[in-house]
Amino acid sequence: MKKLFFLLIVLVSGLTVMAQDAEENGTQNRSQAQQAPFIGYLSCDSLLHSMPQYAVVKAQMRDLRQAYEEELKRVEDDFNQKYEAFLDGQKDFPRTILLKRQNELQELLQKNVAFRQQGLRDLQQAEAEALAPLRQQLGAAIAKVSKRLGLALVVNTDSDACPFIAPETAVDLTDEVRAHLSK
Repeated sequence: MKKLFFLLIVLVSGLTVMAQDAEENGTQNRSQAQQAPFIGYLSCDSLLHSMPQYAVVKAQMRDLRQAYEEELKRVEDDFNQKYEAFLDGQKDFPRTILLKRQNELQELLQKNVAFRQQGLRDLQQAEAEALAPLRQQLGAAIAKVSKRLGLALVVNTDSDACPFIAPETAVDLTDEVRAHLSK
């Protein structure tokens, strides 16, 4: 019985020492992990807007938008002229001509609305297509910088998606990615 009791004490003390060692190693590992962040963060929008090619794309989009607005203005003016002519002559038109002109105006109005909607879709698509290469270039730069720093995750802080990031657990990649893009 004494031997069993002595063996139990030795085992318990050995386990206690092992547990203390494991706890100390875990604390060291946690402090090492806290010293080397594995998360990066940045604002993709601010980096995209700082790219020189972005200004070129925006100028192209402004010109395209202006062309659509000019065409919309022209079709609106055309519609307004026909509508005023309709209002001026509606008292004198026979019923069949009146109905024909009303239908023409209705069709023209529907075509104008459809053109406006299609124009908005075309502008959005053109902008997405024009920005796609810039977004790819930005994504490649983020990946390269992140791999070089050994990061496991990069958070995009746009749209307040991540309102708080502890500075001791993450690194701001904005300047390094911007520098990589400017090469």
